[in-house]
This record gives sequence, C-alpha cells and structure tokens, in this order.
Amino acid sequence: MIALVQGRLVSFNDKSCLVITDSGLGYEVYVSAMGAQNMPGQGDEIELHTSMVVREDSMDLYGFFSRDERETFNVLLNAPKLGPKKALAILGIFTPAQIQKIINTEDEASLTQVPGIGSKTARRLILDLKDRLGFISLQQEEARLSPGPRGVRQDVLAGLTSLGYSAAEVTPLVDRVLENEPDLDVSSAIRAVLKEKAREKLG
Repeated sequence: MIALVQGRLVSFNDKSCLVITDSGLGYEVYVSAMGAQNMPGQGDEIELHTSMVVREDSMDLYGFFSRDERETFNVLLNAPKLGPKKALAILGIFTPAQIQKIINTEDEASLTQVPGIGSKTARRLILDLKDRLGFISLQQEEARLSPGPRGVRQDVLAGLTSLGYSAAEVTPLVDRVLENEPDLDVSSAIRAVLKEKAREKLG
C-alpha cells in the first residue's frame, strides 16, 4: 500500500495532480476540491498522505494534506454504498473536524449539501459513522484551509465546478453569497452556495 507520496508537483487540475518522486516515479493522485484549492505552485515540493483504492479494473490513488483527511476518507469508504467519489466530494466541502461535528450533532441537513447525498443516505451515514471519528483533532488545519479574501471567488468557483456544476449556473450565486458575507472562507462559501442551490430546487 502506498501511504505517502513525496516529490515535485508536475501538474494539477481540479480533480487530480501528478507528482514525480526523487526516484523518477510519477504518481497521478486524485484530490478533493478543497485539496485542489490548496495546491502549491507547479514545480514545488509536495507531500500527500495517500490511500489506494483497488478494483477489478483499476488502482486509484487518493491524496490528502493531512493524516486526518486520509483516515476520514478511509472511514467514509467503509460506509455502506459510499464510494470514493462521494467520499472525496464530502471532503471537498467539509474538513474532518467539521465532518466529526456534523456526525456528533446529527446534522443531516449539512450532509445533504453534498451532490448525490439525499436524506436517506445522510441518516445512514450518521448512524454508521457514530463513534468512528474520534481520531480527529479538533485543532486541525482550519486556518491552513482558509486562504483569505484574495482569490476566494475563484477558488469557490473551482470547487463548485469540480462538483459538477457549470460556472454559468453558479457564478451569480457565488457573487451574491460573497457580497452578503465577504469574510467567508472558501469551504464556508461553497456550503452557502450549495444551500442556495437547494433552495432554488425547492422553488
């Protein structure tokens, strides 16, 4: 099992990155929307805690900037009917500490902000993940994952498009949310936009 990849960042997009190690091996690593927002510059050194998902026709590597993120991903993978894409989508919106709080407070509504997760799945996740996230440090990297005002709009749009939304449909909502609450960090702004989308669907 490949648990850590260290090397130089060759390239990245909103779904994956390519890392070349000192030995010359290149790894394609899938990342969450939040991870993509926090990539270093091309050519810079990078260290990712990784989890390998093996299937009959593929071996995919998923990477995270902290052990808590990787272990949370692994816990999510063991939940019934929750594959790596949905687990990564959850970690693209919420930090591990936020996920722990959602589960502990049985905040079903927050989980349903994730595309593809309805009320039934959210309830099942809360029941299944109870008492399984105790390893998470509540003092973990919230500050590191909040890049500040500059570039927030661009990062929010990148995060939402990686979740499957088109820039055209979410840009007006992003602008409205940031106009009303200009101090929001990227993950909070994404959640606020997803709430607005949910309200639109309800009519």
